[in-house]
Amino acid sequence: MLFFYVRHGDPIYNPNELTPLGRRQAEAIGKRLAVHGVDKIYASSSNRAIQTAQPTCEILKKDMTILDFCNEDHAWADFAVELPDGRKTWSFYHPELRRQFVDPSVTALGLRWYEHPAFAPYPFKNGLERIQKALDVLLLEHGYEHIPGTGTYKAVRPNDDRIALFAHQGFGMNFMSQLLDIPYPFYATHFDVTHTGMHAIEFGAPEDGIVIPKVLTLSSDAHIYKEGLPTNYCNYIRF
Repeated sequence: MLFFYVRHGDPIYNPNELTPLGRRQAEAIGKRLAVHGVDKIYASSSNRAIQTAQPTCEILKKDMTILDFCNEDHAWADFAVELPDGRKTWSFYHPELRRQFVDPSVTALGLRWYEHPAFAPYPFKNGLERIQKALDVLLLEHGYEHIPGTGTYKAVRPNDDRIALFAHQGFGMNFMSQLLDIPYPFYATHFDVTHTGMHAIEFGAPEDGIVIPKVLTLSSDAHIYKEGLPTNYCNYIRF
């Protein structure tokens, strides 16, 4: 199985929709995914993710399935923290928490990183458990049963399906870290995804019934380049 995780296009967060550039990006990723086809298309219940998935659905003449657990508002409730000036930001953007995320005392806790005393005031554990439960159900529906804490899956129904999920950056940090069993602080501080950036994760041939998922591409924007659109990372770093 190939699992494609795609972030939404360039957004306007209020109202919740894509900019004209974001719509062109959505068309570009739709053309890219259509080359070899997609068997199942999922989208977060957030409008900007739905709009990003629409061109892919239109080109391939497929319906999308809405997954509310992927809506970034839910992840924001569990993983947003307050800055000194009263504004809120993602935990992985907060200067103090970023340093704590890479502290050896946190790293040593591995997947139970949230037990560190520094994170006691935050509902991180609840958010992780909510996303992990829904993610495991989703992957089992597609033939792969998560073996927690190992980075592996039991191949209940090995297949060559191609699955696409259109969602978000903040939610995606949790989703990807848990799909791969990489501690969230490590993943969130060292990896990212641009607008319509595409992760491709291969669930390859099982060995003794076990599959170790492999990331083939991370935040790939080749479709943006091909269509001659600006390849600026999230509109602030020129590539």
